[in-house]
Amino acid sequence: MTAPKVLVTGASGFVGEALVFRLLVDKKFSPIAAARGATRLHGLCPVVPFDLTHAKVLPALDNVQVVIHAAARVHVMNEIALDALAEFRKVNVEGTLKLAQCAAASGVKRFIFISSIKVNGENTLLGAPFKADDLPAPADPYGISKYEAEEALKQLGRDMGMEIVIIRPPLVYGPGVKANFLSMLSWLNRGIPLPLGAIQNRRSLVAIGNLVDFIVACIDHPAAANQSFLVSDGEDLSTTQLLLRLSASLGKPARLLPIPEWLLNLAAAALGKRIIAQRICGSLQVDINKNRELLGWTPSINMDKAMRQTAGHYLEKQTK
Repeated sequence: MTAPKVLVTGASGFVGEALVFRLLVDKKFSPIAAARGATRLHGLCPVVPFDLTHAKVLPALDNVQVVIHAAARVHVMNEIALDALAEFRKVNVEGTLKLAQCAAASGVKRFIFISSIKVNGENTLLGAPFKADDLPAPADPYGISKYEAEEALKQLGRDMGMEIVIIRPPLVYGPGVKANFLSMLSWLNRGIPLPLGAIQNRRSLVAIGNLVDFIVACIDHPAAANQSFLVSDGEDLSTTQLLLRLSASLGKPARLLPIPEWLLNLAAAALGKRIIAQRICGSLQVDINKNRELLGWTPSINMDKAMRQTAGHYLEKQTK
């Protein structure tokens, strides 16, 4: 029996590539990698070109049962576009909808959209996590574009009879992680003192292995059809706890100065860095009970193991 074909967009990215490697190992599904740039997947599975910024040429979807759409114009800290929302909409809404329309017309059964926790909002009250079916409250252009894409996909699904699954991850980390998480690893490894030793917030994260595992669970689970999900490691940490655990994983002492949060916020406001302070000191928790109750899914990798894997990969790269 031929394994069902699954097209993964963004296959040269952090999440997309990890997902394709997982599918290749499992052998339950036959992955097709749709990638914009160079990828290590050449020779391992079919690889087709796909650039969401130029979605006029779409990948052939004949005999594809499921599309997992991980490609996106991602959130950036220092936006340079004059109309950021228009740029995000062009890629994340219009490009996504074109792909989904093509998928529905080709007979694709299920379209899994990797969205963002930013659709729910920017932060939560301590101990009051976001839930998957909460009223969305996106606040920035990236989050707004992801929400608009979700709504367009739901309507398309209703009109065309294609199942839509939406997954909103928080911060994703793991071996090969980049951006702010990589910066944290670098600071800690170099022993740079950080004024973050007294943060009492709570934030949810998701290891790449847990995110990929959940996506795979959504490929063919009947109960996942037309549902939205949040996903995490099932354990929330303060910024201080996160840095301490990463330091331990690196085998380095954490040099964290116990500066009060109010003073950090005051300094950040004076420097015009309120958003950065919000991310460092604010809470952002997610509730994944729906995943357990509806799909029987729980995280397969505990956070300590995932952090050791992340730190080990980082240290290995430093020696090459």
